[in-house]
Amino acid sequence: MEDRKVILASSSNRRKELLNRLGIKFTTMPSNLDESGYDKESPDNLVKQISLDKASKVAGFVEDALIIAADTIVVFNDEILGKPVDEEDAFKMIKLLNNTNHKVYTGLAIISADDKMHYLDYDLTEVSMRKIDDDEIERYIKTGEPMDKAGAYGIQGKGGVFVEKIFGSYFTVMGLPIHKLSLALKSFGVDII
Repeated sequence: MEDRKVILASSSNRRKELLNRLGIKFTTMPSNLDESGYDKESPDNLVKQISLDKASKVAGFVEDALIIAADTIVVFNDEILGKPVDEEDAFKMIKLLNNTNHKVYTGLAIISADDKMHYLDYDLTEVSMRKIDDDEIERYIKTGEPMDKAGAYGIQGKGGVFVEKIFGSYFTVMGLPIHKLSLALKSFGVDII
């Protein structure tokens, strides 16, 4: 793989873990983007726009680097579920997803800070949850795991025990569609394989 400076515009431990697994040398520079004012009409456009804005914000501070940014949301019955604001909100979210299917959208943006070339896309995975009783939900919330995750669960952690099936990419649900990331990085001269 070509030695090109790569910056992950995120503080997400899951995204860091995935880049480490792929053998990508990178540094992190969270964008700290305020995501509250975005139009929530179209989930695919929302995750793409937030990802692009995260990457653009970081690109303004660096030179000669590739900036990777992503954003993940959960959508149930056309309602966008972000990260829960508190334990009560987490309970409501998991209760909504209980014994149903929902969609997970993850946007992906890559910007080359030197020439401002960019890549922008999203991926979609459908997740089927098993029946979960209220006691399980409460005990899961007490682990603290759901509090920084869209839809209030982490498929890669204890929340994975609630997932029966997925239709699409596991890594999209985890927060970074690595199949699209790999192809996109190749277009910037970085070959993971």
